Amino acid sequence: MNSPQSTAGSSQHGTGVSEPSSAGAPLESARAWASQAQRSEHGDLQAWLHCAVDAYRAIDTDDRAQADAAALMATQAAEHVLSRALQRHPDAWSPGVLQLGEVRLQIELRGTSSSMQPPLRLRRAQDVPMDAFRGQRYARAGFGVAMAALSSRREDAPLARLSPHSGVFHNLTAWIEPDTRQPDAPPRLVLADPQRIDAVTVGPHRFPLASDTSAGYAWGMQISKLERSGLWGLVGGKQIGRRAGLYLLEDYDPNKRPLVMIHGLGSNPLIWASLSNAIWGAQDLRERFQIWQVIYQTDAPLLVARMRVQEYLDDAWHLLDPEGTASARSGAVLIGHSMGGVVARLLCVESGDALWNAAFVVPPQALDASTQDLELIKRIFSFEPYPGIARAVFLAAPHRGSPSAATLLGRLTRDLVGRRALEVHALRRIALSNPASIRPEMLHVFQQGWINSISTLQAQQPVRRATEALLPVEGIAYHTIAGVQPLHRQQTDGVVPLESAMIPGAASNLVIRSGHRIHQNRLAVAEILRILRE
Repeated sequence: MNSPQSTAGSSQHGTGVSEPSSAGAPLESARAWASQAQRSEHGDLQAWLHCAVDAYRAIDTDDRAQADAAALMATQAAEHVLSRALQRHPDAWSPGVLQLGEVRLQIELRGTSSSMQPPLRLRRAQDVPMDAFRGQRYARAGFGVAMAALSSRREDAPLARLSPHSGVFHNLTAWIEPDTRQPDAPPRLVLADPQRIDAVTVGPHRFPLASDTSAGYAWGMQISKLERSGLWGLVGGKQIGRRAGLYLLEDYDPNKRPLVMIHGLGSNPLIWASLSNAIWGAQDLRERFQIWQVIYQTDAPLLVARMRVQEYLDDAWHLLDPEGTASARSGAVLIGHSMGGVVARLLCVESGDALWNAAFVVPPQALDASTQDLELIKRIFSFEPYPGIARAVFLAAPHRGSPSAATLLGRLTRDLVGRRALEVHALRRIALSNPASIRPEMLHVFQQGWINSISTLQAQQPVRRATEALLPVEGIAYHTIAGVQPLHRQQTDGVVPLESAMIPGAASNLVIRSGHRIHQNRLAVAEILRILRE
């Protein structure tokens, strides 16, 4: 392709990229290339590439107004290049030379996470719908093009099992620049992490990068299978079991406080979409907190779920901070919805003998049981507050049980769930061998193995009743957020009565008009942001 007539004074290399011969030529050349591209019926990829490179060169001037105009044109041209390049090559972007017809580009990853495993799938951030966030996008204008990237998780990496199974998402910023080290080399398409490289400097000028903190997660949610498998996990589906654990949605930072999100019954971590989006969109919170999300099988009894979440936390810290010295270990915040809120509270309490005595009439050493079964049951019924927790937020949590667990639907569902739990089988073996050691009201339940998440949320269940008196220990501030449906005869969110969601001693209480999906309510999200800023 020949250079437009208005670029006289610039020369051409074998790459087809113009090189100015005078100070004013680059911006004039960039404008001419843009004009030619706009006259093309489908937009000319090569012309837009010339425009991007010449505009980038034009930034290096003492004239700030000209530099600003050139930077804007460089960004706009890069956006056109990416739009057309992605149509031709939507997937498998890797570092190195990429041939797109007659156009060649050098792909460079700059300051990106080691967890990002090429090849990448790329989309412009503006092309990712915000349905998952109800239209709320957090973005900042600036130099370059905000991008969303997805990569498979690195199975060979030490922290692989803390990465989401569906892949790792990233928010990047892209721009095009000439290769000043090799004049004949193709232009570079730079893909950078705007959280690590927040600006570019060209000549005497510094330009903050454009960024979009919403697009990567929104795109990742579109392809996640968790929403379909959450309810299946309630009835013992194996898929959730294979995915169960704690997952980091961003690179581990030893100096950021973990924000651990625990979903509820028959649910999954996707419920935290709006909250996660709002936290990443607030720079002050993004700089202080790192988001961790828990996946667990919600068919398990309440105390078993608590033990499993503790084990997931233990496993994560063993990988992330084996020496136990990171500042991130202190100041953790738990956020739990529904049953997840009760699990979060039980991670903040000291059980003493209360729960054991609600189920047994003899001490552990008096039971006839295998060492393995006995140790397992002791871990379930006796525990300390999890180390490092500083604050907890409970959303629509049935601390005093839920009448829904006793309804016909609850009874029917209860009969389907929980019998697969290994812990339930251990408890059943102990009950069969030690009938006189079990409290009469619990004996039949334990012997039959009919104990699961739903049965342990019944208001009158003895062990659950014993948990009511267990409040977070001194030093852990806790907050409650509850919903009340308007025009309802009783104060309830439709699942959890208000009196069950509210517990004494809370640092703050907020009741809003909402159903049980209070985690999606903008007032609840705003309240959590307020709490995190305390």
